[in-house]
Amino acid sequence: MLPPTTLLFQTLLTAAAFTLLFSLPQLVHSHYHSSSSAPSTYTEWRSARATYYAPAEPGDPVGGACGYGDLEKMGYGKATAALSTVLFEKGQICGACFQVRCVEDLRWCIPGTSIIVTATNFCAPNYGFEADGGGHCNFPNAHFVFPIEAFEKIAIWKASNMPIQYRRVKCRREGGVRFTVDGAGIFLSVLISNVAGAGDMVAVKIKGSRTGWLPMGRNWGQNWHINADFKNQPLSFEITNSDGITLTSYSVAPRDWTYGQTFEGKQFDS
Repeated sequence: MLPPTTLLFQTLLTAAAFTLLFSLPQLVHSHYHSSSSAPSTYTEWRSARATYYAPAEPGDPVGGACGYGDLEKMGYGKATAALSTVLFEKGQICGACFQVRCVEDLRWCIPGTSIIVTATNFCAPNYGFEADGGGHCNFPNAHFVFPIEAFEKIAIWKASNMPIQYRRVKCRREGGVRFTVDGAGIFLSVLISNVAGAGDMVAVKIKGSRTGWLPMGRNWGQNWHINADFKNQPLSFEITNSDGITLTSYSVAPRDWTYGQTFEGKQFDS
């Protein structure tokens, strides 16, 4: 039997995988891309499976395993996915984009269709079931969980657990990279969202007018943190995506920034 702390942790992860937060500012709206957009690919097609979830009551205090909160207000809409452990990479993958298509089932697949979704959440394993039984997100399964609105773009909802193929593609975004600043005192937390190109960050640095460039640590998902006094200093950010491309946005936040604000910087090529 698992210890109480482990059970509590798994319960919190499961809750975070399927609910959203409604307190963040309104940002740009995303949309579905069809396969005709011919996105640049990073990987070849790979096999996985996919299920869906219906809308749930918004009660998650942390806004999902990537920390984006209300996906509609953050601009991701319904074109999103929760990923199983083998794909989630401990949150590194948050913000990455995948093209997904339904395969092998002529009865339930919608022919000639595909969708592009952003990784925004984690599908926690359920070890009460075998990986080839009800434990869809158990290791080593490659599994996607979509909102039903996204699932129905490629398959009929009655199909439930569908074989799919997926591949990494470049993310296309409207507007610049978003930096949502939070914290208290000398603890500074920054949520990085609306990232084009590779979409997922591997390194972040911050600079005030009275500091040099300081590395930030990944807190969880695409939330990055540092302990430093940046009061009354404009904030600049240097972010590196998983392709190794670095983007620098100078003085994104003005000198009089406050916690809870969102600022827009430059954008990667998409």
